[in-house]
Amino acid sequence: MFRFSKTLDPITLFHNPNLAPSTRTLNILKQASAAATSSATEDQASDHTAHARQQRGQFELEVTTDNPTTDQLRSILDYISPNSGTGSLGNKETYAVSDLIRGARTAEDAIKKFKDDPTGSFVKPVTVDWTNGRAVIGDQESAILKMVSQLPEN
Repeated sequence: MFRFSKTLDPITLFHNPNLAPSTRTLNILKQASAAATSSATEDQASDHTAHARQQRGQFELEVTTDNPTTDQLRSILDYISPNSGTGSLGNKETYAVSDLIRGARTAEDAIKKFKDDPTGSFVKPVTVDWTNGRAVIGDQESAILKMVSQLPEN
């Protein structure tokens, strides 16, 4: 019987290979991706359904040295904003707009600064979980691992 395969959740790293924190973040994500791939082939006979419901499993890692589009930036700003209702990690961690766009005070200010100088204003690395609406700015290993391994709490 033909069955559609489930698409993997995309996780994007906005990366600058010249920055040590960005390289650390890339290594963290590569290790997490490899671990998720290997755990997907573990013994299926054991009962770990409760654990599996909370775990994401495999994800598609997208690494880009490009800056986000303006629409992507708007989404990331929503993901990191404490006013969005979710915060970056389900209300557990939030960031200031200036953590993402240098010198910005508001989301509108961030969009303007980004349009004026996308290369100089956008702070890398930024890891984004587009499916679950979460983002981590910088190389915070525990926050990145939590984001890529756990499904959001409802």
